[in-house]
Amino acid sequence: MRSVDDLAVEGRRVLVRCDLNVPLEDGRITDDGRIRASLPTIRSVLDRGGSVVVMSHLGRPKGKPDPKYSLAPVAARLGELLGTDVPLVALGDKAPQPIALLENLRYDPREESGDEEFAQELATYGDVYVGDGFGALHRAHASVAGVPKILEHAAGYLVAKELEVLRALTTDPERPYAVVLGGSKVSDKLAVITNLLGVVDRLLVGGGMCFTFLAAQGYGVGDSLLEADQLDAVRGMLADAKDRGVQLLLPTDVVVAKELSDTAETRVVPATEIPEGWKGLDIGPDSVAAFAAALKDAQTVFWNGPMGVFELAPFEAGTRGVAEAVAASQGMTVVGGGDSAAAVRQFGIETSFGHISTGGGASLEYLEGKTLPGVAALEG
Repeated sequence: MRSVDDLAVEGRRVLVRCDLNVPLEDGRITDDGRIRASLPTIRSVLDRGGSVVVMSHLGRPKGKPDPKYSLAPVAARLGELLGTDVPLVALGDKAPQPIALLENLRYDPREESGDEEFAQELATYGDVYVGDGFGALHRAHASVAGVPKILEHAAGYLVAKELEVLRALTTDPERPYAVVLGGSKVSDKLAVITNLLGVVDRLLVGGGMCFTFLAAQGYGVGDSLLEADQLDAVRGMLADAKDRGVQLLLPTDVVVAKELSDTAETRVVPATEIPEGWKGLDIGPDSVAAFAAALKDAQTVFWNGPMGVFELAPFEAGTRGVAEAVAASQGMTVVGGGDSAAAVRQFGIETSFGHISTGGGASLEYLEGKTLPGVAALEG
């Protein structure tokens, strides 16, 4: 795979596919991590005399313009970080030099369908293409997998770094190798767990998905999140882990409440004794201590998914404790994007990790062993 450094960019228009899908609240960016991560590649092209047309998606506008999903706040923030004006250009309009940002690609339904005609239209904005939107590489969208088939292409610095880290996680990692998985649903992570059981030494499971694991062992989970249709699959995973000698840790205590609110009455109860009418919303202090002990000597750690509803104060301690335990590891530490990345930024410890991925879904699909369409396109 060629690097952006291998491209001759002086005097040329460079079409850079970034992932600027940042969280917005009332039109305000709440986490600009993905914008910052795009800067090195953009600056490299500009510094070497090229002009840049940046393109990205934002949210799910369902194939039509929606002001709620406009990239206008992103253009403003990108301009602030680069110290120059970054015009926002409607799809189909001419892009000024030396830099511009195309409006949300998903305003056109042909983006997500991977339409070849739309890819051809996008390709007219550049002489060469740079793929740097790691968080979109698992999508066979026009801007991700279509345009590189048309233009001379290379990978940006962000994509190159992400792939380097993921290869390290899957190709002879330093041991002990521990993976921490959280988030809401087991079904979202079935394939990655199945694949990781053949690689890891320790698998730590928290978040809403842990209750399906507990139920699979015969325990009641009260009103906690439960995917009953996944119980047999989870039982199979538990047996597979045992057969392979993988240490699989589940919470031993959980924080429960009757309602999900920042003023809810909470209790810490054994994970095997959740009362009816209560729901588990975080892992408890004993679980945090056990997870931290399992991570202490790990030489490779991958973490994806929060341990509870960390956005609300009564349920943030589990995610915070695990984040601090991962950060304290002396080995290679990787945070797998999405909510985990948002959590470490919320806790102010984002500089304590070896790598924070910009793409949770793309990271997980890579770890499942899948070929990512965007990677295949850049390698072609």
